[in-house]
Amino acid sequence: MHNLSAIQIRDRFLKGEVSAVAIVQYFLDRITKYDGQIGAFLSVFPERALAKAKELDKRLAAGETLGKMAAIPVGIKDNIHVKGEISTCGSKFLVNYRAPFASTVVELLEKADAIIIGKTNCDEFAMGSSTENSALQKTRNPWDLNCTPGGSSGGSGAAVAGRLCPVALGSDTGGSVRLPGAFCGVTGFKPTYGRVSRYGLVAYGSSLDQIGPLATNVSDAALVMEVIGRHCEKDSTSMVRNTEDYLSKMSGNIQGMKIGVPWQFLENLAEEPKKAFNNSLEILKNLGAAVVEVDLSILKYSLSVYYVLATAEASTNLARFDGVRYGVRSPRAQTLDQVYDYSKEEGFGPEVKRRILLGTYVLSAGYQDAFYKKAQKVRTLMIRKYKEAFEKCDIIATPVSPFAAFEIGAIKDPLQMYLEDIFTIGINLAGLPAVSIPNGFTTDGRPFGLQLIGPQKHDVDVLTTAFAFEKAEPSNVAIPELVK
Repeated sequence: MHNLSAIQIRDRFLKGEVSAVAIVQYFLDRITKYDGQIGAFLSVFPERALAKAKELDKRLAAGETLGKMAAIPVGIKDNIHVKGEISTCGSKFLVNYRAPFASTVVELLEKADAIIIGKTNCDEFAMGSSTENSALQKTRNPWDLNCTPGGSSGGSGAAVAGRLCPVALGSDTGGSVRLPGAFCGVTGFKPTYGRVSRYGLVAYGSSLDQIGPLATNVSDAALVMEVIGRHCEKDSTSMVRNTEDYLSKMSGNIQGMKIGVPWQFLENLAEEPKKAFNNSLEILKNLGAAVVEVDLSILKYSLSVYYVLATAEASTNLARFDGVRYGVRSPRAQTLDQVYDYSKEEGFGPEVKRRILLGTYVLSAGYQDAFYKKAQKVRTLMIRKYKEAFEKCDIIATPVSPFAAFEIGAIKDPLQMYLEDIFTIGINLAGLPAVSIPNGFTTDGRPFGLQLIGPQKHDVDVLTTAFAFEKAEPSNVAIPELVK
């Protein structure tokens, strides 16, 4: 069953060929068998999942009409709330925090009769590119257990790549859905900012965060978007726009489409990723698309802009974690000041502390104009440059990362780690939709990812292009040897 897509699993259930209980039990058994090696899940919900499955079996037998995601098991990144379940955000600070409400995306999934099977590991408070910053456990890449699965949604990427669940949700602030998608050889989609509600997502960078699906193929990601891509009154940034029909528009025809490539920005690519990227462009040309050059050289400033703005927002958002209102309080604390100081000292990991300090610094008196306001101005220039680029093309193509998955512990320098996101960060700064799809392998079998980027609100076009590419090169959608 793990070889089937989410849509195929749903269809078999609806035809009565397999029960929802059997589907859930199958994936629970795979989690038991493989997750000890992979470490994708922080918590698994067998009782909750089987209870939902039994309910679906009864409703199907009674002839009821079921939702679009009936009987599909879904993993949820552990910074997205599931009512009644622990949301740790990969942090020691929140190991005792049980969500009193459900996120909008989880509510929508459950209304569509999806089955929440567990919460997946992530970099602490979604701050990282490798999931090595999780305070709770290591997650390993199913393609090579010595390598990272990418981050910060590495648990979701590894769970889908390991076929421990057909689809999972992640959050993407600077590439955190697309990078695990690339490293784990699966599809990772970051929607237009505001297309998916952030209500119930623990905030990192509020102007950048966006929930998106990871799936084994483009069609499954599109199915999830049909369910979660809705306006939400609880989210002030939610786009007031009708739900789109993704699947019916995915014909696989991209004849006459123009694909923009920012060659200046890609000139330092290493040989293997450059070869994979060029091969991808040839596939798109063979499908009838034309490749044109676009100027996005301004993106060389994207890392600097991102790490000013994102850390400033993180500093503000994480101020609420003080040992009083949320999370674990330090047992050493005797006074109120000690509650604040010791709880943060013991609760936050080094990367989170680093980003809070940087964010507090750029917002402090005397530095706000020099750093924060200047970064906002450059962000506006980037948005304009993307708009100019899209006047020449329909979709922009880049690699997802300059590298394939790297060994756990191999990158010690935080600045070097930040460079993993050099091709993904600009998309969040501009609020654009983008997808990562598998586009080949290194000589030692680690996946590469192709990134396709669209203008704001052109989410369907991005997935349509990805679907055409996937259809032309289906060998890229593969299963790691470990979990076959």
